[in-house]
Amino acid sequence: MDSLLAEVEACLPIEIYGRVEAVKGLLIEVAGPVHEMSVGSRLLIEIREGIAGVQAEVVGFREGRALCMPFGRIEGIRLGAKARLEARESVVHPSNAWLGRIVNALGEPIDGKGPLPYGSRPRMLRDVPPSAAERARVGGPLDLGVRSLNSFVTCCQGQRLGIFAGSGVGKSVLMSMLARNAAAEVSVIGLIGERGREVQEFIEDDLGPEGLARSVVVVATSDESVLMRRQAAYLTMTVAEHFRDQGQQVLCMMDSVTRFAMAQREIGLSVGEPPTSKGYTPTVFTELPKLLERAGPGKVGSGAITALFTVLVEGDNHNEPVADAVRGILDGHVVMEREIAERGRYPAVNVLKSVSRTMPRCVPEVYLPVLREAKRLMSTYADMEELIRLGAYKKGTDADVDAAIALNSGFELFLGQQKQDKTSLEDGYAQLANLLEMTLP
Repeated sequence: MDSLLAEVEACLPIEIYGRVEAVKGLLIEVAGPVHEMSVGSRLLIEIREGIAGVQAEVVGFREGRALCMPFGRIEGIRLGAKARLEARESVVHPSNAWLGRIVNALGEPIDGKGPLPYGSRPRMLRDVPPSAAERARVGGPLDLGVRSLNSFVTCCQGQRLGIFAGSGVGKSVLMSMLARNAAAEVSVIGLIGERGREVQEFIEDDLGPEGLARSVVVVATSDESVLMRRQAAYLTMTVAEHFRDQGQQVLCMMDSVTRFAMAQREIGLSVGEPPTSKGYTPTVFTELPKLLERAGPGKVGSGAITALFTVLVEGDNHNEPVADAVRGILDGHVVMEREIAERGRYPAVNVLKSVSRTMPRCVPEVYLPVLREAKRLMSTYADMEELIRLGAYKKGTDADVDAAIALNSGFELFLGQQKQDKTSLEDGYAQLANLLEMTLP
């Protein structure tokens, strides 16, 4: 009943519509009562009788016209077509019944399991995070089930981590390991601009029935409109906020933030924004923090959203504009390198270049000497690696280098992990201490 009342309240008292005046690329210009519309308003543009219309969103105004972007294909839209105002703001009604379901960017089911029940509370798709003064602090360590991350890039409940890698280095595989193994109550997974053929593989092979039962998967494939790809990111965060506000620990994963930024760039260029760094428009760098800041701890007494965002670095350049902006917003970054993947070690995480800003406060002190010694020896080997491979280093010259060489193969085995394997935080520390022949208290 609450859901029905919310729907009734959202209905407009009278029909308001404009007319299509121009179509330029993906931009649709609508004239009429634009004073009744606002940025984010939802329109339904008619095509012809017997054919469903195209949903569109108002993204700006120019010379007395509303500038709209479609959620679907624009074929069939004609000059003078009626554009009816459906909603003045974009809202969604998530509920606990969404667990185990796969939805598109509009919150519509695409898994063939029937309609989705509406929740009683409408939620804004582009909501704001809790105020800084009301937010709780991050919680204790979260077991991700992946040895390299648990040990060297320890993640806390409510933390936001970025996974930075080039194409084909293994971001999606690492994300599938985290989706299956992380110790969270609920997982919300956003596949933004994903390859269509990989969606079913991810759900059936990587997530599995057990993982899907506690997850909501939001999908917008690469062939869908830019508005669908952008909105899929907003919907992913909105669904995660729904479960967070119920006091649950939520793991939110988004693959990838870069495709969200690319979609926002296309929208900005369409409405006439000037391109800046690498063609990205100014709104890309204003929308990124608005999206990413929504993750994290909720208000005191509520749950938290632990977020893992993948970032596709173009040409393996970890300093390109989107990667640089995201790294400055998040609470840490995981760097994956092609050179590591090429020598057959997966996940291809470079733990020396990866950082968790909350790690010093959430790792028990008894384990810190083990972690420091391991990183010291790995760093020593990395500094001397070129000389070692060339045969220019003579054994016995430096005791630390000798120890680093002796343990290098053991570190590689420790950092590598099969997709189906799972290692807890405590087991990871114990394996590392055993490798270093150090005794834990």
